[in-house]
Amino acid sequence: MRQVSTRALQAMLAQQTAEVFIPCLKVEHPSFASPIRVAYNTETVTRTDGSYLPFAFQVNLPDQREDQVPQVTVTFDNTDLSINSAIRDLTGMPSVTLDVVLASQPNTIEAGPFAFSLSDVTATTETITGTLAYEEDVFSQACPGQQYLPTNSPGLFL
Repeated sequence: MRQVSTRALQAMLAQQTAEVFIPCLKVEHPSFASPIRVAYNTETVTRTDGSYLPFAFQVNLPDQREDQVPQVTVTFDNTDLSINSAIRDLTGMPSVTLDVVLASQPNTIEAGPFAFSLSDVTATTETITGTLAYEEDVFSQACPGQQYLPTNSPGLFL
């Protein structure tokens, strides 16, 4: 069960509320001078780790199906071109942190932080879309993780 603040719980249980839940994304890469911080909001969200600029984006959560590997996608608005310029020529995958905060208490994380890597980025004149994958992709790791040889597992070779 997810733990949320008292204020968030009251907002979720109220028939009407003035509280606003704000998704925040932080995109980091070693080649960036500073992380890209954006919030799905109309105003800048100031937090202890920096200012999250207002920016239009959408996180699409996966369907819960047994016959496919779930994928989370993120779509950024491409009208300002700042994110497009930042990620266009990167080598390696930038890391993305997603969390949700209340506008009234932006330093209290209500959901998250969820850490991903940004991959498979495509851009059009209107949008930038990428897949959010886990840092350690379970499906591309070797199984078993080590080799059992007489030098490292002599008990198996008696």
